[in-house]
Amino acid sequence: MAEDFGRDIGAAERMVREWQDRAAEKAEKFNRLQQQVEQISVTESSRDGAIRVTVASTGMLQDLQLADNANNRPMPRLGAEIMRLVQQAQAKIPGQMQEAVEGTVGLADSAAQHVLDQARKHFPEPPPEEEPPRGTRSNEIRPAVEDDYQPPQRRQSPGRRRPDDFDDDFGNGSFLR
Repeated sequence: MAEDFGRDIGAAERMVREWQDRAAEKAEKFNRLQQQVEQISVTESSRDGAIRVTVASTGMLQDLQLADNANNRPMPRLGAEIMRLVQQAQAKIPGQMQEAVEGTVGLADSAAQHVLDQARKHFPEPPPEEEPPRGTRSNEIRPAVEDDYQPPQRRQSPGRRRPDDFDDDFGNGSFLR
């Protein structure tokens, strides 16, 4: 009986050590995963290369580069194009995170699946690209218009004179007023 008890304690100790080893191994894999995820960044560029954005794994904008020809766009279109590129870059983050999960902890891990689900939730596919409205294409030349128009000035009428303004001596040379 004492022997059986000793064997049971030894088996329990081995089982605890195995759990600890598996937990340490899993923690090490998650540390590697965290390091890989922190290194993720995605860069997207406009078709003409005038706009380039880079986002981090958090989805935050890391870099924005505008070429000289980016200012040919109307400001609302430029802003919309920047946002579209940021969304396109963000939408690629879950795929890169999935690759990191596959290479470290594996896709079967429920915690890793939760992280991927959250990434997909926060960085969904962007809406489809819309064609710019007519008249806002970047190759359209619009001359600058200077606004130098000034409305004509109205001449003030002298108005009616008060009776005490009349001089009785008609010094102006005319008695008609």
